[in-house]
Amino acid sequence: MTTASSPKDPLVLFMPSGKRGRFPVGTNLLEAARSLGVHVESVCGGRATCGRCQVDLQQGHFAKFGILSSCDHISARSDREERYDRLRGLPEGRRLSCSATIQGDLVVDVPQDTVINAQVVRKAAGDRIIERSPAVRLCYVEVEPPDMARPLGDLDRLKAMLARDWHIPDPAVPLRLLPQVQKLLRQGGGGVTAAIHQDEDGGRPEILALWPGLHNAAYGIACDIGSTTIALHLVSLLSGRVVASAGAPNPQIRFGEDLMSRVSYVMMNPDGREAMTAAVREAVNGLIGRVCAESGVAPQDILDAVFVANPIMHHLFLGIDPTELGQAPFALAVSGAVHTTTAELGLAANPGARAYLLPCVAGHVGADAAGATLAEGPHRQDRMMLLVDIGTNAEIVLGHAGRVVAASSPTGPAFEGAEISSGQRAAPGAIERVRIDPETLEPRFRIIGSDRWSDEPGFAADAARLGITGLCGSAIIEVVAEMYLSGIVSAEGVIDGSLAARSPRIAANGRTFSYLLHEGSPRIAITQNDLRAVQLAKAALYAGIRLLMEKQGVAAVDCIRLAGAFGSLIDPKYAMVLGLIPDCALSEVRAVGNAAGTGAMMALLNRDHRREIETTVQRIEKIETALEPHFQQLFVDAMALPHRTDPFPHLAEEVALPRRDAVSGNAARRRRR
Repeated sequence: MTTASSPKDPLVLFMPSGKRGRFPVGTNLLEAARSLGVHVESVCGGRATCGRCQVDLQQGHFAKFGILSSCDHISARSDREERYDRLRGLPEGRRLSCSATIQGDLVVDVPQDTVINAQVVRKAAGDRIIERSPAVRLCYVEVEPPDMARPLGDLDRLKAMLARDWHIPDPAVPLRLLPQVQKLLRQGGGGVTAAIHQDEDGGRPEILALWPGLHNAAYGIACDIGSTTIALHLVSLLSGRVVASAGAPNPQIRFGEDLMSRVSYVMMNPDGREAMTAAVREAVNGLIGRVCAESGVAPQDILDAVFVANPIMHHLFLGIDPTELGQAPFALAVSGAVHTTTAELGLAANPGARAYLLPCVAGHVGADAAGATLAEGPHRQDRMMLLVDIGTNAEIVLGHAGRVVAASSPTGPAFEGAEISSGQRAAPGAIERVRIDPETLEPRFRIIGSDRWSDEPGFAADAARLGITGLCGSAIIEVVAEMYLSGIVSAEGVIDGSLAARSPRIAANGRTFSYLLHEGSPRIAITQNDLRAVQLAKAALYAGIRLLMEKQGVAAVDCIRLAGAFGSLIDPKYAMVLGLIPDCALSEVRAVGNAAGTGAMMALLNRDHRREIETTVQRIEKIETALEPHFQQLFVDAMALPHRTDPFPHLAEEVALPRRDAVSGNAARRRRR
């Protein structure tokens, strides 16, 4: 379908997209929408039986666009529309675009309450408009009955109708469907709905599933397999709407807290790989069961799946031994995108459902980093963007449209509560926010599950109900940053023992000192060893970022995006005070939540995004920190709070930073020794 160039042809404006074009009188309204890229679709092939292509006709003079829209400018209701109205009901003013033709200038609204047109994907993976062009679509056809004069088989006649009505020539048909074709056609009175999979333009389409009559349900799953948690979203392929989401801890934690310990488990146990593969697939199946139960969706209607994961989780999910990722040169068994089926992965879905895994960037920068890159798009803009996914192994992407570089840094599990004396994972009762009075050195804090600060009325009741159990990652960052801002900790990360005379919260702890945050059961204090663990973790991340900045030849970044569950919970100001991220205008630092999961949904709902990230990953330059001789010096400089030499002018405008030479007596004596 092409638009005419004659200015006398009627002008059609589609709202809310604002797309418009001129079309000859008599042009089908659905075809006009498709030619402009407006997502008004029809599962029934224009037979006015599915009702998916409903539009609202807007009447009146739209001066801004020079359009007078009227009911006289569209064809009268067809017999098919009248039949649909009798059977299912058609709201006043609504038309089925597959049965309506253009007779004059029109303003047409694509209503968001018609499920097929809702394009905003909402849930934990982020709110954004994703233009839909999924790899799987539903096509309804009515196949002519058998005829002795034309002895074509049922499948051949089905293929002929798919070619005629949907322009799908000679689709592949798996053997498992052949015994079902005749029965389904007879059951549907000749009508049948086919699920067609075509990932790449020019590739041969394939029939994944068949249903008798009209079938209007098609779903996909977007799943982020993290080393700590697994997040899964059930998405309608017909609307782009997230219908249910679920998450669960990664059961592989019992084999090892961090990634390298899981690699070690595989190396030391003959059945280690099989056990971890079975565990993660079982967990994904459990999440599929949960989202299906919550939404009332049948697993048989799940037709496509997209997964992202870090390289080790990626390999274990696919059943690949990750041993070589535990040692140089950190070789991936497969780095490109993986196309497979949910059946081969042992997942509960339609027997023909397909599965797609985004490509990995490099040995320790995985498909999750590729998903986050797709979601945030540093390669699509002119500004220098820093994208960081903070976890036990931080993944860093830095760049713009001209060049993108990436690296990973082994931050370890300190920010997840491990290696911290009172650390824990985020859970009700865990301290999540901390403030320290610089004069009295008295703290106040908030715990997960309560909206009150510890010095506010009602907090005691919340604490009695929830308990005060430890420090989660966001509190670990805030308490160290607050201790630095209040002078308790020097730039070198040493607790000033001389302050014990000012506050009983500073107490000797062997040859060092600690800061008491909460006296109770358990007793929560920040020790010198805790500070060292935080310094090591943050220095590894900052050194990796600084290395990429040097490779890009920049002294500062324009914007920072913090990805992942942890990144969405930390306060950017305190992350900068700690020296976790480089200096930047705080208004340009934003948490983007589960960006990897958002990237997975983009690849699920639009196959063009799959081609985009496959091409982008090939352009990304991977920097291996272990091979960079300068990395060690960058790491040493990054141990200081916030940094030994780098200036933080933007941060200084927001926070009163201690003078760089204002170190404690203990720290000075330590340097002399």
